[in-house]
Amino acid sequence: MLIHKAYKYRIYPSKGQQQSIHQMFGCCRFVFNHFLKLWNDTYTVTGKGLSYYTCATQLPALKGSYEWLKSVDSIALQSSVRNVADSFDRFFKTKNKAPRFKSRKKPVQSYTTKTTNGNIAIDGTKIKLPKLGWIRFANSRACDGRILSATVRRNAAGKYFVSIICEVEVEPLPPIDKHIGVDLGLKEFAVCSDGLRVANPKVFRKYEQQLAFWQRRLARRTKGGSNWQKAKRKVARIHERIANTSQNFLHQLSTKLIRENQTISIESLQVANMLKSHKLAKSIADASWSEFERQLTYKSEWYGRTLKHADPFAPTSQTCHVCGYIHQEVKNLSVRQWACPSCKTIHDRDANAAENIKRVAV
Repeated sequence: MLIHKAYKYRIYPSKGQQQSIHQMFGCCRFVFNHFLKLWNDTYTVTGKGLSYYTCATQLPALKGSYEWLKSVDSIALQSSVRNVADSFDRFFKTKNKAPRFKSRKKPVQSYTTKTTNGNIAIDGTKIKLPKLGWIRFANSRACDGRILSATVRRNAAGKYFVSIICEVEVEPLPPIDKHIGVDLGLKEFAVCSDGLRVANPKVFRKYEQQLAFWQRRLARRTKGGSNWQKAKRKVARIHERIANTSQNFLHQLSTKLIRENQTISIESLQVANMLKSHKLAKSIADASWSEFERQLTYKSEWYGRTLKHADPFAPTSQTCHVCGYIHQEVKNLSVRQWACPSCKTIHDRDANAAENIKRVAV
């Protein structure tokens, strides 16, 4: 099975290369904003937008008007035009927010370029990128497959990364005869029908006080000053640590479940609606259930596994998985263990829910 897989590495550009990267950010941002304004003006006058081809054919004339656009990677500028077209496609198809102008003040900046004639290559601990040459990078894992594109990004903490998109051949895992149900929760992140219980790492809660401390410092300092910049980077680094720790936990658990089970059943949680609860919203967002489901979805497709979903309105916690009796009192979340009035079986709330999810998922 051929898939597009991303490999993310941290890069360590020199001062001159950093200047070239920032120049690329600025030029791509200028091109994006130029064609976004042109698109909006055309739509206001005619009621119709523009196509990617229409914008792309105007790019050479724009470069002729602004000579400094000729000094950067031309493919990156074309990618900015493509981003404008794609953003409007998503807007009209999914009714998301309308595309917005890019700002140089935004802490996260990026641009994308595509591979042509070996302009993107990897050699040991150095990576070759268009207009930048060879850059030292942290070669943390092997980059397999045919390189298609590269996205250079500077995050809010001031670090530089490159994401390499490759076309990779993925072999399905050997089939095994095991099916589990997984009940996701807050006290324990996951309880499985085979007895596996995974504690909730509560990553955000771990760094919450430290984050609040530096956010207060940031708020009290003069905006734009050197001490304000230091506090801003500190806040960004704490957020980065939270995101990295959470992603590492989710990837390890999702990979473990995919490797050890042929079929995985989970509940289709409506996280967006659950986040409206002011008492539990912070804990629900910290758990990252949607990201966990996303990882299980694409990994099951890659490796030949089956992912099933249970109806979120099915009474999986209230139903006895032995006799099928529905105990209404279990609606109370404080009830962690209960005895079935019909068959007298004593249930753990989450383990019983996992068994029912395994049974009703389709």
